[in-house]
Amino acid sequence: MRLLLTAFFFEAGLVLLIVPWSVYWERNYFVQALPMLMPLLTNDFVRGAVSGLGLVNLVAGFVEIWSFLTARQVHDPMVSIGRAAPEE
Repeated sequence: MRLLLTAFFFEAGLVLLIVPWSVYWERNYFVQALPMLMPLLTNDFVRGAVSGLGLVNLVAGFVEIWSFLTARQVHDPMVSIGRAAPEE
């Protein structure tokens, strides 16, 4: 489940980072349906904001990968923190 979330972060991040600066951004469904949105959607500040969200998603993906790779593996499910081992 965690790797699926990480893959989503990377995919969404790359799409949001690249698509606003491509030709597809200017020829999408919303611009065709509502031409009055064209000046707003083609504004460089809006494109930069969407790319910023993509960058945030990429950073979240890298954080997830880092935490997944550096997670401590506990082999004994009965390990408790802060208690001494029982004496026999």
